[in-house]
Amino acid sequence: MNVRKNKLVPLAALGLVGGLALSACGGGSSASSSSEGSDAGGAAGAGNYAELTGNLAGAGASSAANAQTAWTETFMGMTQAEGGDLTVTYDATGSGTGREQFLAGQVAFAGSDAAMDEEELASSAEVCNGEQAFDVPLYISPIAVVFNLEGVDSLNLPPEVIAGIFAGDVTTWNDPKIAEHNPDADLPDTDIVPVHRSDDSGTTENFTDYLSQNAPDAWTHGPVETWPISGGQSGNGTSGMISTVQGGEGTIGYADASQVGDLGVASVQVGDEFVEYSADAAAKAVDVSPRAEGREDNDIVFELERTTEESGVYPIVLVSYLVMCGSYSDTQTGEAVKSYASFITSEQGQQIAAENAGSAPLTEELSTEVQKSIDSISVG
Repeated sequence: MNVRKNKLVPLAALGLVGGLALSACGGGSSASSSSEGSDAGGAAGAGNYAELTGNLAGAGASSAANAQTAWTETFMGMTQAEGGDLTVTYDATGSGTGREQFLAGQVAFAGSDAAMDEEELASSAEVCNGEQAFDVPLYISPIAVVFNLEGVDSLNLPPEVIAGIFAGDVTTWNDPKIAEHNPDADLPDTDIVPVHRSDDSGTTENFTDYLSQNAPDAWTHGPVETWPISGGQSGNGTSGMISTVQGGEGTIGYADASQVGDLGVASVQVGDEFVEYSADAAAKAVDVSPRAEGREDNDIVFELERTTEESGVYPIVLVSYLVMCGSYSDTQTGEAVKSYASFITSEQGQQIAAENAGSAPLTEELSTEVQKSIDSISVG
């Protein structure tokens, strides 16, 4: 199996400014004026970069950390080249914490591997200048089932076996349930050590959603953002998960595929075939998935189809969302959000993510729809 390495394509030597520069995203006057006439949309705000100043802070999903690093460095370089002076920071705190910081007005945008729920959307008006926040897809990537087992680089695992492992019911690597699908693998009697995320994680929610839809008898905890089983080994954030799996023999975990490094990776069963993760296979999973019902037109969320048997689809996939206010009282902050969001969801921004994180770019049609949502943000 060709395991993808985590390699960050060198960018302009701009240096990512550390720390979290807070930028209020709401409050103030309830009056708002539309900025649809501005040039913040389209070509990622081209021509307006000279006017972008101050600090723009975001936080959230660690799955897209590599992409966010590439995006912030590139975008700051572009603004500086045009004469602007905007510092953009992204703190990979995890999806849950990122949404909490956004709703507390501590950051101007959030990244989340789980879309805002009804309660969060309703409360967002308090920090969004009286208007509701919304989600748009930003980053589509497979979640890899990674393991550290000497002499074994790849395995075929059906969903009920993956669920049994993480539920604690399949406990050794030479268990017949694993061996029957891997006749050529030299499986030891080593104990299986499942590793989970210790933080509130959208990756965990996507992974357990896959387990609950495909193996409900083996995984009875449903889709959850916080790991439901006490004890066991864990890691904070995507990097912490990978580090924990790397640090022990017989470990197995789940993580955004951009950070798997040299770990072994499982192919998962879809219908009668076992499918390796890839950006294309993840994109196909989104293509076969319907939109979530009951949301505002600018709130673009998918109900991921985990149980498809369509060939070539990798169903353990996450769609990381960009969470923004429908209105920003501060013009400087609002215009910065619109320009940055337009850039990272544009063809150029999506290609940067693909090169640096191996994600699947948004389709042209979806990117156009996302831009309409970004254009709808009012400022001032």
